[in-house]
Amino acid sequence: MNSEQSQAQSRADLIASIQAEQVARPAIFSTTQKLMAALCGLFLLGGGGAFAVANLQADEGEVVYQRLVSNDVPSLMAGKNLSSLVGQHDFLLYRSDRLRSNDTAESLLERLGVNDPAAAAFLRRNNLVHQNVWGRHGRFVTAEVNNNFELQRLTVRWVTDDSGNFQRLTIQQSDKIDGFEAQLDQGELTKTSRLASGVIQSSLFAAADAANLPDPVAIQLAEMFSTNVNFHKDLRKGDTFTVVYEALEADGEPLRSGRVLSAEVVNKGKAYQALWFQESDNAKGAYYALDGSNLRRAFLASPLEFSRVSSTFGSRFHPIKKTWRNHNGIDYAATTGTPIRSIGDGVVQQSGWSNSYGNVVYVDHGQGRVTVYAHMSRRDVATGEKISQGQLIGAVGSTGMSTGPHLHFEFRVNGEFKDPQIIARESAAAAPIAKEIKQRFDALAEATRLKFEVAPLMMQASAE
Repeated sequence: MNSEQSQAQSRADLIASIQAEQVARPAIFSTTQKLMAALCGLFLLGGGGAFAVANLQADEGEVVYQRLVSNDVPSLMAGKNLSSLVGQHDFLLYRSDRLRSNDTAESLLERLGVNDPAAAAFLRRNNLVHQNVWGRHGRFVTAEVNNNFELQRLTVRWVTDDSGNFQRLTIQQSDKIDGFEAQLDQGELTKTSRLASGVIQSSLFAAADAANLPDPVAIQLAEMFSTNVNFHKDLRKGDTFTVVYEALEADGEPLRSGRVLSAEVVNKGKAYQALWFQESDNAKGAYYALDGSNLRRAFLASPLEFSRVSSTFGSRFHPIKKTWRNHNGIDYAATTGTPIRSIGDGVVQQSGWSNSYGNVVYVDHGQGRVTVYAHMSRRDVATGEKISQGQLIGAVGSTGMSTGPHLHFEFRVNGEFKDPQIIARESAAAAPIAKEIKQRFDALAEATRLKFEVAPLMMQASAE
């Protein structure tokens, strides 16, 4: 059997195994689980939200296939005496949410379905709670509630750095005089791999939301293929993406997303595929196409992370001078303070002030190539300073002749204005995979290719 036949057989075996798993899959709910579902439905009526009774955590390296399915389920307890059923059983139910910046003890507990004045009073006066809960937007909170809607335990988890650990604040019932105690400790984040795919209907972020894909992962996806696909202008309805990424979990709860491990984007019928590869744990990794070519170019496609382009390269109506004139750059709409990065290695030719450009930085990249970053709120580099690709050089602002916060960006070659995105796409690529590790890379690339081929079937099996 030759190599192509062997690969085809491997694909067929993998697809067959997934299909067999679908056919042989046992019933999802046991009798006990049905009872729990009924109790959950009962608790929802009192708490006004969605409770989870189980958390499925993947082992290291296992891919978790995400798909949100929503169905109307008729009550299993219609016409029954619900209070008598509740009185016969003691149970705990769990609910998770994210902290909001304006949360109070009452608003948080109400949202979590808790009716417990003693717990609310404790949350209002405890110092650890005041230091780590109120005003801490986005932190993950889980409540454990008994069948009387009383709080048994409240756990808040968050990440403060890249150490691989998370912080955990636990408030639980105790025999102390006020009935509760609070404890702050830390745990180790667990890495899992998750797969998600989506279909473009309007924009990348809309499709990512529909696929339950975190925004940071969608941004990484756009950055990876930015020299091949203009995600502002090139996307078409029906284009697709598939991505495998790291999820960092705390006690089985996803706190944040990590690095994209592999991804595929199909744009206008053409597939772009890439994977993250490191020769060793201590080596510097990079994204490579599956043929081993490096995705990194001499110039980034954008001086900002994936952002909305408010004015493209070419002719436009000038918002201040009220005339049609050539627009010799790209405007990126962004909030004041958004970091600006150099798109390539170079030397700061000028960092100063201009009446029209406000705070402006010129970077000389050699061979007559100069980039311009204008209207900045601040400049973080000095004239003559040597800088590298991706280095932060300032922040978005609205200085000079500007109608609002944005970055005006130009690319000049021997004094002539060029479209920055075309320059980035045509710039030289970094070194490909070295010959001595090519065989190991090719094995990983083939496994990645197989994953992309069967991903639609895998996602369907997960949803069913």
